[in-house]
Amino acid sequence: MSDEHAFTPATELAALVACRAVSPVEIVEATLRRIEATQPTLNAFITICADAARMAARQAEAAVMRGDALGPLHGLPFTVKDLVNTAGVRTTFGSVVFADNVPAADSPSVARVKAAGAILVGKTATPEIGHKCFTEAPLFGRTANPWDGSRTPGGSSGGAAAAVAAGLGPIGIGTDGGGSSRIPAACCGVVGFKQTLGLVPHDLTPDGFGNQSHITPMTRTVADTAWMLHAMCGPHPCDPHSLGLPVPDFVAAARPEGDLAGVRIAWRPYLGNAVLAREVGEACEAGLAALGERGAIVELIEDEFASTEPVWLILTQSFWNARFRRYVAEYGDRISETLRRQMDTGAAHSAVALQQAMFERTRIFREVQSWFEHYDIVATPTLARTALPIDHDFFAPIEIDGLSTDTVRNAWYPYTLPFNLSTNPAVTLPCGWGADGLPIGLQLVGPHLGDAALLHAAALFEEARPWAQRRPDVPGLSP
Repeated sequence: MSDEHAFTPATELAALVACRAVSPVEIVEATLRRIEATQPTLNAFITICADAARMAARQAEAAVMRGDALGPLHGLPFTVKDLVNTAGVRTTFGSVVFADNVPAADSPSVARVKAAGAILVGKTATPEIGHKCFTEAPLFGRTANPWDGSRTPGGSSGGAAAAVAAGLGPIGIGTDGGGSSRIPAACCGVVGFKQTLGLVPHDLTPDGFGNQSHITPMTRTVADTAWMLHAMCGPHPCDPHSLGLPVPDFVAAARPEGDLAGVRIAWRPYLGNAVLAREVGEACEAGLAALGERGAIVELIEDEFASTEPVWLILTQSFWNARFRRYVAEYGDRISETLRRQMDTGAAHSAVALQQAMFERTRIFREVQSWFEHYDIVATPTLARTALPIDHDFFAPIEIDGLSTDTVRNAWYPYTLPFNLSTNPAVTLPCGWGADGLPIGLQLVGPHLGDAALLHAAALFEEARPWAQRRPDVPGLSP
């Protein structure tokens, strides 16, 4: 197989495999060729599983030829962010500390995607323990944005988003603890879905009860996201939040059928930030107009909403310090300076401050839930501007429309943090393009456990404003 199916949606590719029009061996070989060709410039992968993927592809092809019952993702390549465990394949967390860590078992999300028939082709890049919105680390270097190598793909699931956007596999697994799937999805022009907390079980956090991180799908289309969720969701004893949660029919919800008649959308262009790029606001409003044409009622909301960064930082920096401080004495400056600096801040947070942050998280949860007493969906930009320069100083102010503003969390992605704290489902969808040729993302947020309705709105948006046919010109690949 040539690269003709590099951008074919997973749903279509699975149908081609099932009818023997394309073989898993051909798909995996073509994907591995693209990964190898782009690795010098894109650097989306920490580990490439070429031999194991080829063996699994041969087994998948044999199953097709025997006429075996096939899973919905049978024979399709997928990637896993290197924060998520993969049996027999090193899981480094982007850190020299864990450079030789090889888990004995898959995380439940990985095991379930494999059970649906997908084939692991590699582990995608992440900043060390996923601690920032730029995908770079001493272990592997920097990952570039496939649309412009001088820009960041975002983070911390930057490798996952870059791989999907560049046609290095149709589907991937990422994580999202403060926007880590949605930020890179917006930077790279793909779909990033953060489901309600617990729908996909999380086995890797030591704080299962206070968790705000999610294991998430990364895809190019809404239907592919639905199939990933179909595979990944369901209770597991590792995650207390997963137990007893109903799992909706995501595949049915993602069909672009019907309309949005009577659906009320609250448009919130600001969430604690002061500056929004004009082109981003205009692109998002044009996208919302498309939903209005499907019957939705869109209302601008301009009330005050305090930044959630202080709460998120106390919770997260305290977590990083408690979990990883013990490695600093041995590894020193081989650990990312940006991580060490934030662990130092975490060490200074008092027990009272940490408990007050937990109280504040509950207040934020209640405030966000109150929005859905009047609205069905909340819409925001995903990011306040397009992708930042790849070498931007993480602690420095960013520039928006010629203005020097705040640092990245308050100024670039204030829209993602609140919904990790509140546990609500949120999806980012490509909605336009900046003057720099980079993607712009629109974020839609639903009520707690409103994932299916949110996915349906996303599918109708995708049908009204299709994006998947626009592809990056990545060095080393033919368009």
